[in-house]
Amino acid sequence: MPTQLETINRQFNRSFSMMFNPNLSDLYFWHFHPEYELVYIENASGKRHIGEHISTYKGADLVLIGSNIPHLNFDYGLQTDYRKVVVHIKKDYVETIIPSIPEMKSVQDLFEQSKYGLVFKGAIGTIGKQLQELEHLSPIRQYLQLQEILFQLALNFDYQRLHEAPYYTQVSDKQHLRIQNIYAFVDKNYHRKIELKEVASLVSMTKEAFCRYFKKTTKYTFVAFLNRYRISQSKQHLMHGKSISEACFLSGFESLSYFNRIFKKVTGENPSHFKKRYT
Repeated sequence: MPTQLETINRQFNRSFSMMFNPNLSDLYFWHFHPEYELVYIENASGKRHIGEHISTYKGADLVLIGSNIPHLNFDYGLQTDYRKVVVHIKKDYVETIIPSIPEMKSVQDLFEQSKYGLVFKGAIGTIGKQLQELEHLSPIRQYLQLQEILFQLALNFDYQRLHEAPYYTQVSDKQHLRIQNIYAFVDKNYHRKIELKEVASLVSMTKEAFCRYFKKTTKYTFVAFLNRYRISQSKQHLMHGKSISEACFLSGFESLSYFNRIFKKVTGENPSHFKKRYT
C-alpha cells in the first residue's frame, strides 16, 4: 500500500481533532503534519519511530510529537486487540493562543519540549483513560478535559526526549514522498540483502547521487540507517524469545559478529544483556 502525507480533517470551530481506535495496523504510514500530536496506545507492543528515533514500546505508550516531525503510525503491524487515541492540536492554538495565557505557561513549556519528541513515564494508564473518555463528551467538555490532561502531563509526569536536539523538518513535500518510499522499501525488505543501486533506482538516482541525498536528508548514511533499522527489528525478536543468532539473521544481518558489534554501537549494550533485561 502506498504511503502518503497526512492532511488532518480540520474543523474551523475547533482547536483540536481526535481519532479513536483508527485501525492502521496493515498500513506503513510514515507521515507528518503541522498539528502537534498526542497519541496513546494500550494492549500493544510495537515500534516507536519518530524523526530519527527508532525504539520499541511494550504494553502501552504515550507520546507528544511536535509540529511537522515525521513519524510512523504506532499500530503498524500489530496483531493484538489494541486501543488507540490520537489527538491533533492546531499549530496556531499551540503557538499563538497558549502563549497569550499566563496560567498556561507550564503547558507552553511542555509543547516547547515536544520539538524533541517526548515519551511519558509513569502511570500513563490514568491519562489513557481520560483520553478515551473524550469520545463521549460534548465539545466544551472535551476541551476542558484536554486542558486538564495537558496540565497533568506538564506538572505531574516525567518524560524522556527522543532526540538530543529539536527536530526540524528541512525538506520539501516532494522530498518527503521520496524518503517515505525509501523507508517503506526498507521496511518490506530489511530481512534480505539490499544493494545500494537497488534503492537508488527506486528513486531514479545514481548510486552516488542517492548516497549524497540520503545523508543530507536523514543525517545518516544509508548503511547506517539500515543497520539501525535492523537493530530495532532484532530487539523485537529478542523480546519475543528468539535466540541471538535467530534475531541476527531474521533482521537481515549476515554475520553474527557484525551484528553484535552494531547492536552495541547502536544501543550501548550487547544483545545478551538486552535479552536478559527483557526476559
